[in-house]
Amino acid sequence: MGKTALFWPSKNPVLSIPITLALGFTAGLFVDTSSLGNFILICTFLMIYPTMIGVKLKEAFDFSHAKVVGISLIINFLLIPLLAWGLGTTFLSGDPSMMAGLAIAGLLPTSGMTISWTMMFKGNVPAAIKMTALSLIIGSILAPFYLLIMVGKYVPIDLMKTFTTIAVIVFLPLVLGHVTFLQLKKKYSQEHFQKVIKPYLPAVSFWAMLAIIFASISMKSKMVLARPDLLGGILLALAVFYLINFTLSTVIARLFLNRADGVALIYGTVMRNLSIALGLAITAFGPQAALVVTLAFILQVQAAAWYGKMADRFGFFGKTPSDSLAVKQA
Repeated sequence: MGKTALFWPSKNPVLSIPITLALGFTAGLFVDTSSLGNFILICTFLMIYPTMIGVKLKEAFDFSHAKVVGISLIINFLLIPLLAWGLGTTFLSGDPSMMAGLAIAGLLPTSGMTISWTMMFKGNVPAAIKMTALSLIIGSILAPFYLLIMVGKYVPIDLMKTFTTIAVIVFLPLVLGHVTFLQLKKKYSQEHFQKVIKPYLPAVSFWAMLAIIFASISMKSKMVLARPDLLGGILLALAVFYLINFTLSTVIARLFLNRADGVALIYGTVMRNLSIALGLAITAFGPQAALVVTLAFILQVQAAAWYGKMADRFGFFGKTPSDSLAVKQA
């Protein structure tokens, strides 16, 4: 029973994620959950740490995977900003603050979930680690200038806070994951690790992801309900944004990359760092910009789960490896 409960969310994300979203949204309407924000960074660490156990440190820091990482940077810092700007001017031009919210979401790529989703669907985790670290650094440097061009306002980003975030969600879990793996190797064979221990890691990571989803949506549920008149236009713009993003990255991945790199590219370009984006939106552009980012979070996590299910079912990247812990077909 306990094992079934542990594995059920990660094996059924298209159900577990909307259930968590509904529970978090409802809780936020009746209870002040703002204190949960203090635990999001901790939960992010707990989400990433299991994915790092077994990852080779050398692969995370060398110059391998240059092709997929290079493609991700082109998509993240050229194609996606253009897409966000185009959709903003098309759907949200009547409200500059909402357009700014979409721009911010489009300018800050990758999050801790990039690495977790890549592992869950058997992608190239070392490449995802490189994408996450590089994209956060480059995005933090370029985003203020992109915002100046796109919405006419320069918004500085705290680089030290960004570096701290990278250290907590990437480098610290990577080092501790390596130490954990070395300790496990002293007690167990590689075969035992692969067959017995490793299957538990995505399940543990996914529970931490659900905690982040619950906390994030519960803190913003009242904001979503406060402006129901704006929801239609924002949701339409975001739906088109993610649909084009997924489609573009999938086509490029199929044309130029193998399956593992393709999965990493998808989750390294579609997943946006909405935690940082939300902070910028609230402080620089106000509640309507923040509403755009909040709704993006709802669509993003659900779309990531459905994409993984569809990719396996329809063979977007060929046959899933036999030991995959990807989503079971319904």
